[in-house]
Parts: sequence; structure tokens; C-alpha cells
Amino acid sequence: MMAATVVAVLLAVNQLFNFGFFVGHILLDNHYQYALMGMLVPLVFLVFPVSKKAPSDRVPWYDIALAGLTFAAILFFFVQAETILDRGWEMGAPDRIVVVGYLLWFVVLEATRRTGGMALFTIVAVISFYPLFADTMPTFLSGLPSTLADTAAYHTMSNESLLGIPMRALSNLVIGFLVFGVALTHTGGGKFFIDIAFSLLGHVRGGPAKVAIFASGLMGSMSGSVISNVVTTGVMTIPAMRRTGFTPSQAAGIEACASTGGVLMPPIMGATAFIMAVFLEIPYIEIAVAAIIPSILYYLALFVQIDALAARINMPGMPREEMPKFGETLRRGWYFIVVFVLLIVMLVFMRREALAPFYATVLLIVINQIVSRDKWGLAELKEFILSTGKLLAEITTILVGVGLIVGALSITGMAGTLVNDLIFIAGGNPLILLATGAVTSFILGIGMTVTAAYIFLAIVLAPALIAGGLNPLAVHLFILYWGMVSYITPPVALGAFAAASIAGASAMRTGFQAMRLGSIIYFVPFFFVLDPAFILQAPVDRIVLATLQAVAGVVLIGGALQGYVVGIGDLGKHPVLSWIARGLFIVSGLLLATPGDSPLIPFSDIKLALAAFVAGGCAIAIVRWSRVKAERIAVS
Repeated sequence: MMAATVVAVLLAVNQLFNFGFFVGHILLDNHYQYALMGMLVPLVFLVFPVSKKAPSDRVPWYDIALAGLTFAAILFFFVQAETILDRGWEMGAPDRIVVVGYLLWFVVLEATRRTGGMALFTIVAVISFYPLFADTMPTFLSGLPSTLADTAAYHTMSNESLLGIPMRALSNLVIGFLVFGVALTHTGGGKFFIDIAFSLLGHVRGGPAKVAIFASGLMGSMSGSVISNVVTTGVMTIPAMRRTGFTPSQAAGIEACASTGGVLMPPIMGATAFIMAVFLEIPYIEIAVAAIIPSILYYLALFVQIDALAARINMPGMPREEMPKFGETLRRGWYFIVVFVLLIVMLVFMRREALAPFYATVLLIVINQIVSRDKWGLAELKEFILSTGKLLAEITTILVGVGLIVGALSITGMAGTLVNDLIFIAGGNPLILLATGAVTSFILGIGMTVTAAYIFLAIVLAPALIAGGLNPLAVHLFILYWGMVSYITPPVALGAFAAASIAGASAMRTGFQAMRLGSIIYFVPFFFVLDPAFILQAPVDRIVLATLQAVAGVVLIGGALQGYVVGIGDLGKHPVLSWIARGLFIVSGLLLATPGDSPLIPFSDIKLALAAFVAGGCAIAIVRWSRVKAERIAVS
């Protein structure tokens, strides 16, 4: 496994840096992608057992056999890579080649089941066989049929399926960031960011929860994984939150929301954002820049809710003497900031997106070996390589499996058919299409990985929304955000459930807490689709105005959800009036944050602001009246 991991990383370095040190020249794209697959996909059968009941102390013979068959099949296509291009075998290959295609198709499906779960496997398997019966489906699902042999050839040899957009994104962009994320974790980056956050925020009211926002936001933006983020930072932040008065479900919900937002936070947003760059054919940094304001609004809403909750129940921070010292923490881990700055400079100013994470990884490891107290030995190096190999194998297999969906929709022409049908069903109304997209993204996000759900909808739904006149980048971000919603929304809130296991809380109760705390994520995607100013694609004055209005709206919404609004205080405990006031503040916040003067909103910013003022004024009047009444009752 270690050898395969090292070879895979060296292959990527050779290809991306144009070294040519393997064969004297740069590999063809399909050569390179087959080589990466051959090194990584077989590892799945050695690392991920066939079932939970399989032995964990050894690798069964049948898994070794499957790994060998997978490697042999991919090696065969690697050797034939040039011939495949020259003779166009993806549209009709010799029978002996197709037989190997059947084998590769099968092992990829099984590897997808082991890494992505039964739900993803079922969806991928059904859609990958869809070309065989495409012509027998109802009109809106019908497509061009294909034989089993032609489908196998297309899946395994074309540039639209196993070697399609997901694999291209991995091989050219994602792989370096995955390696960097593992290196950051293994050199103590997670602990450094948590200690920094505790030193700055641990002592304020609701301090540990605010630490979770800061630490999980930073770690999540670099790891790109909600679950790993929860596990990495949650083991420290959740117990600290419990100590200061948060209930188990509140602590777990906060950590789940903070970790989910990290994947939406620049500069590194996970594999899906890089695939988005390939879809849109734009530099990744444009996506990262566009995500700045939406991610700030998300974390601002979370911060406001935590502060409001802590203020309402008078929750203290942690004792200062228990907090790590800022200066000492910075002296121990200053190089993490240096590496972070290098990454930003190379991404933003030098536009070296594919190469930046490799430079950052090398710098991180070198400095860590020179100045850190926890220098790596052979055992730590081995652990780093094994962790890298496991992550690369898992992500590669999921992306290759999702490629089968892309291939099936491509060979049948189904993507274009669905787009036209969606536009017809919605009557050309972009708002209906947006609502459809939100619901569909959420449902797919339950059964598939966010990346898989995004890719499917980027092919099927995004073109319909763009045809309706919406901004292409905003549409793709909209799909990404709504795919992330499933991590904090029951019934399958994976991020919340992972946090609940750490906190010892009810999984479902934690899911509903996370849904409430992260509620702004349901609205922010509509904001930036309605007005591209939120993704920095508008004149500066419009960007400033839209952002200020949204910030004010988010503050009102967050405070109302927790019953404590900044400048007004506790909204009271009256069984009816307090909830009426909360509802009016939420309405006021939404009216403020919703962008007016857009093609989809028939009201101007001024009219929306006036309506927000009226709703907010009524809420303030109700709160003050209820306070006066309560004081009179207390006096009497």
C-alpha cells in the first residue's frame, strides 16, 4: 500500500510539474489517469472490508484476488491507452477488449459500494446500466439505447465516464490538496488552530462554541471533509462546550454546523469545488473568491446564535488560566501560518492552483522537521503515507464510480433531454426551477456524497437554470450549498450524527439542533442566485450595499432564532408574544437580506427595507409591551 501511494503521488508530481522522469515524456491524459486508477483503486479491496462482519486482523484471499484483478484490468487499459485513442474503441471495441471492460465495470461498482455505501452504489449501478433500457423508459426519461458491449466500452475507454470530469478534476487539481490536508493533520495543524482559537475566544461568553466556529472553519476549509472535521476538532471542542453549560445536543449541533461550513469556506473547499472549476472551465480561485461572502454570512449567523444563546442564559466562558497562551501557541506553530500564506499567494496571485498544495506540503514537512518538537520518525512517516493512501483510494474510487453516472447520461443524450423537460415543467420560471433544484439537491445529498450529487445536478439541472437567465457560477454554488444541507438536516444528518456520537447525545435531537443553528444555509444560496453581488460579480457599490443589508438581516434572524437580539436583549418568555416577536424579527431579517431590484424579485431594495422596518418595529413594540406587563405583574 505504501509503495502504491508513493508511486501515485510521484505520478501526479511528474504530470503536473512536467518532469518527465518516468518515461522521458509527459504521459497522455488517459495514460496518466489509468495509471492513477491502477495505483489507487485496487487499494480499496485491501483497506475497506467487504462487510462489517469481515475479519479485521487480516486481508481475506478474495479481497487480494479482487485487488489483483482490478490492477490487471486497469494495467491492460493503460498499455492500450494510445490504441484506444487512435482507433476510437470507446465507440466500438473488439470483443476481447470489451471482456476486460466488463471486469473493470464490475470491480469499480464493488469498490464504490465499499467506499461510498449501499445508497451510492445502488444509484451508480442503476444509472450506469441505464443505456441498456433507455428507449423503454417514459418520455421524459427516455434516451438513445446502447448495447451492453458498447456501454462497457464507453464507460471504460471514453473520456466521459470513468475518465470523465470527476477523474480529470482529481488527477489535475484535487490530489495535491488531499495530500496537503493529510500532512496538515499529521503535523499538528488541527491542534494548533484549536489552541489559537481557545487563546483568543475561550474566555468570552459561549467561548468554546465560538472556538468551534473558528477552528472548524479553518480546518474544514483545508480538509474538505465534514466528517473528518467533526472528528478532528470535535473531540476537543465538544467536551469544552459541555463544561460551560451547553447541552450534549447543543454542543454536537454547533460542531456539526461549524464543520459543515468549513467545506464552504475558502481557500480550500473540498473536491467538489475543484470539479466545479472543471465544469465551468474557470480557474478554481474564481470559485474560492465567489464563496467568500456566502461563507461569511453562514458563519456570522452561527456566531450570532451562539452569542445570543450564551447571553440569554448567562453562560460563562472558560477560566483564562486554563486557556493556552496566544504568544506561546503562536511561537510553537507559526510555520502553519507561513504555509497558509504561501498557499494563498500561490492560489490568488500566482494562479498555480495545481502546484500550490505540493509546494505547501513540502514546506510544511520541512519546517516541521526543523523546528517542531514533534518531528517525524519512520513510524510517523509510515502513518502519514498510509493515511494518504487510504484517503486517495477512497476519494478516487468514489469519483470514478460517479463517472459512470456521467457516462450513462452522456451516451444516451439524457442530460439534454432532462434539461428541456425541466424547463417545460417549470414553465420557464426560474424560481420554480430553483425550488426544484433545492429539493433535488437535498434528496440526492442524503443518498449520495455531495460530490456525486453535485455532478449529477451540474449535468441535469444547472443548464436549465442557466438557460433561465441565472448566473452560471451562482447556479453551481447553489447546487453545492444545497447538497451540503443534508449533513445537518434530519433524517440523515451525517455531520450531526458524527458529532452526536462524540457528545453522547441523541442523534436525531442533535440533527434538529444543527438544522436550527445552521438555518441560514437554507437561505444564503437563494441570496446569491438572485443577486450575483453576493459572489462579487457586480459593481462595488452594489456589493457593499447587498452585503450590509444581508449582514443586518442575518443578525436579526440569528438573534430571533435564539430569543435574544443584539441591542434589544431577551425577547421574553411569554408563551405567545415572545414567539410572535421572534417570527416578526425573522421576517424583518429575511426582507432585509433578500436582494431587491432583481429580475426574480418584483420589489426594490427600498420597499423591502421599509417592509423590514415595519415588521421589526412591530416586534420591538411587542417585546417592550410584554416587558412592561411583566414588570407590573411582578410589582403587584
